[in-house]
Amino acid sequence: MPDKDLRCPWCLGSAQYIEYHDREWGVPAHDDRVLFEFLVLEGAQAGLSWSTILAKRENYRRLFAQFDPAKVARFDRRKVEGLLKDAGIVRNRLKVEGTVKNAKAFLAVQEEFGSFDAYAWRFVAGRPIDGRRTSMGDVPASTPESDAFSKDLKKRGFTFVGSTIMYAFMQATGMVDDHLVTCPARRRK
Repeated sequence: MPDKDLRCPWCLGSAQYIEYHDREWGVPAHDDRVLFEFLVLEGAQAGLSWSTILAKRENYRRLFAQFDPAKVARFDRRKVEGLLKDAGIVRNRLKVEGTVKNAKAFLAVQEEFGSFDAYAWRFVAGRPIDGRRTSMGDVPASTPESDAFSKDLKKRGFTFVGSTIMYAFMQATGMVDDHLVTCPARRRK
């Protein structure tokens, strides 16, 4: 495990944060189910802390069909109403209904591009952007790439995909490597 004194400081608040930082954050993801999971979780996080979402992650997996977009796209009003009663997730109607809407849009992207992976990674020319950040103050909230990604997703009917949310998605899925240059979890070249 990386030395805690060298890790990116945002992750030092809890063991769960450290685990997520060391094992997942910034690791290139190419599995559509994983990409859909992060699309859902990053949208759910809007206005909340990431620790809140990490604490509810297993509930999201259970309640949202292990992030199978084809199953989530079939959720009806009764299913949505049931989800809104479950304290294991963020019970925001717009976010829950948005997840179902996004699942349908996700399937349309898969149909058009063969996979969401093929679509998403176009915004970084197929390989991770190396942020080479020396301090947390160097990490932007959005970039021209996340702006373009967000704009295109909105055009395709997605919701909760603003540029800041999509930049967080890009960091989480390794489309951007924003580990500090001193961090041992940084993607190795």
